[in-house]
Amino acid sequence: MGCWLLSESLSLTLILLWLGVNLYLFIDTFCWYEEEESFLYTRVILGSTLAWARASAVCLNFNCMLILLPISRNFISFMRGTHTCCRGLWGRQLDRHLRFHRLVAYGIAVNATIHTVAHAFNLERYHLSQSPGAEGLPAALSKLGSAPNESFLNPIRTFNTSPSAELLTTIAGLTGLVLSLALILIMTSSTEFIRQVSYELFWYTHHVFIIFFTSLAIHGAGRIVRGQTPESLSQHNATFCRDHYAEWQVTAQCPVPQFSGKEPSAWKWVLGPVVLYMCERLIRFWRFQQEVVITKVVSHPSGVLELRMKKQNFKMAPGQYIFLQCPSISALEWHPFTLTSAPEEDFFSVHVRVAGDWTRALFEVYGADGQARKEPWGLPRLAVDGPFGASLTDVFHYHVSVCVAAGIGVTPFAALLKSMWYRCCEPPTKLKLSKVYFYWICRDARAFEWFADLLLSLETQMSERGKAHVLSYHIYLTGWDEDQAIHIALHWDAKTDVITGLKQKTFYGRPNWNKEFRQIAFSHPSSSIGVFFCGPKALSKTLQRMCRLYSSADPRGVQFYYNKESF
Repeated sequence: MGCWLLSESLSLTLILLWLGVNLYLFIDTFCWYEEEESFLYTRVILGSTLAWARASAVCLNFNCMLILLPISRNFISFMRGTHTCCRGLWGRQLDRHLRFHRLVAYGIAVNATIHTVAHAFNLERYHLSQSPGAEGLPAALSKLGSAPNESFLNPIRTFNTSPSAELLTTIAGLTGLVLSLALILIMTSSTEFIRQVSYELFWYTHHVFIIFFTSLAIHGAGRIVRGQTPESLSQHNATFCRDHYAEWQVTAQCPVPQFSGKEPSAWKWVLGPVVLYMCERLIRFWRFQQEVVITKVVSHPSGVLELRMKKQNFKMAPGQYIFLQCPSISALEWHPFTLTSAPEEDFFSVHVRVAGDWTRALFEVYGADGQARKEPWGLPRLAVDGPFGASLTDVFHYHVSVCVAAGIGVTPFAALLKSMWYRCCEPPTKLKLSKVYFYWICRDARAFEWFADLLLSLETQMSERGKAHVLSYHIYLTGWDEDQAIHIALHWDAKTDVITGLKQKTFYGRPNWNKEFRQIAFSHPSSSIGVFFCGPKALSKTLQRMCRLYSSADPRGVQFYYNKESF
């Protein structure tokens, strides 16, 4: 349990670090605007909402600087694959890059809300200070700028100007409105429900980020928040002169104060990440131009399409994934798929299940829906971006690995098992990995057909080479009808399984994870065991709990390290 806690505590530490930086920036900026003399007269009109608006703006800039980094997948893949420090515990943090992306997005949403509400109050206070009933210093400050050689502090020049009109006629107001609408559109279309119902909607609306960052860069150019200029401060002591505002026009000790807008700074925060992301997109465009040769198309049961491809200088590792684009379906959409081929094979492949409009269209254009099969050279063009690293690439770094797949989540493990077989059968190869426990849970018996062929081949050839002890696999069927049940019962005593054709019989129902983890922990005391999963969230939480429960409190005891496939 100690090493599991170390991994989780590192993740928590990074989150707390992010929160701490946000909190520091907010408090430091808030206090600065509450105490800075150049904004004393601005505070007379606006009060503390000035500090609320500016502090949230700085935090907003900070989070906008971070938001693009986790989705720069070439950068993440480079960090994960080329630096030893980015493996192990740190590598697992990089695998959570999308979680961090969502966390930063929440930070943007919170700070944007504070910023918007604070400026709504600011506009209303600017407006009220121009009212006929306004008196005292706020009224005097609001009237500045009407005479020659005077600069204004209040951007709303007359009481007849409504705050909403000011919002729609200034750079700050217009860009602020665009930013708010873009953020609402991006956030609402990013919910899990929308992604599952229409991934295409999520994909297209997310590209509104281009408008968001463009508006953010020029938002501060409106300079709606104004403060006293340094030259004016040297001649006009605001602390003293605020009580003598009636004498500003007549006494040399308190000349009329001069004001200017604050220099825009948002672009300085986001320039670096935006340039990095532009390089990311250029790399993707370069890869898009590279030729991909489709060598074979196979239609498997349960709506699974296998595409075998070749591409010049394509190098991969087991468990990595690629992004596919089919220009004849959509010129913009890229979708991630795990590679199911081994690096030792002379092609790379993916298995695609129908799970939306795009994948259904892919089935149709490649003739996998019952239409006449096309020759490979007559198939529509595919573009490939990748491969990119994922948590499964660490499988070979453990002495013992537990691989758990649910449904189509088995695809990452196809490449892993193939590569393991190649490595085990090559005499010069020395593997750190000595044992693999493989679990596959699926509700449809037909889904086993395409993967059972691979398992049967592995079972036969590893047995022939005396390596049968390396792989222990457990297949679970969670759904069946009456006819299947009768068929299973009639062939129960057969030497091979009635569903998969393997020597290892299929289990019916769901695994007892307590029993499985207890047995693995007992069989491998004092071992570091990697647990790798691809599937739904509910099962992921269960496996995380098992890893925590069965990891020893003694660092010298058995330790389970949880890794989830995510892209």
